[in-house]
Amino acid sequence: MQLLHRVLADVPLMLRRPPRLQYAALCYRVRTGHPLEILLITSRDTGRWVIPKGWPMKGKRAHEVAAREAFEEAGVKGSCQRAPIAHYVYRKKLDGGLKISCKVHVFAMKVARLRGNFPERGERKRAWFAYREASRRVAEPSLREQILRFGRATLP
Repeated sequence: MQLLHRVLADVPLMLRRPPRLQYAALCYRVRTGHPLEILLITSRDTGRWVIPKGWPMKGKRAHEVAAREAFEEAGVKGSCQRAPIAHYVYRKKLDGGLKISCKVHVFAMKVARLRGNFPERGERKRAWFAYREASRRVAEPSLREQILRFGRATLP
């Protein structure tokens, strides 16, 4: 009987899927006399503040996906680092209501310019925030910490 209880206790662990992978761009700028700024965008479904992110794409490296998502979702052009600076995990709600776990690899992207014409311009808002304020505006606790860590490390 004890063995049966142990097996039943482990069933949820055996059925749990590993987190799905996404790639994100932490878009930033540094202006003289100003704190480091982070560009946030609103999500299409709830309007909460997020960073641009998306699913892996065949034939594209992770940092290329992050840069592409930054353009499509926020109109960002700039240089994206090839190695991730961090990762965070969040629960994504799919169209059918199912929630899945996603692990997001974050790539720093220094913004050179913002385009006014980009694929999702009518679906999202975008705004610059000092990095401390940006960390307060995002919902995911681990992303908050990554923004703070990046801001502290980037300051002179």
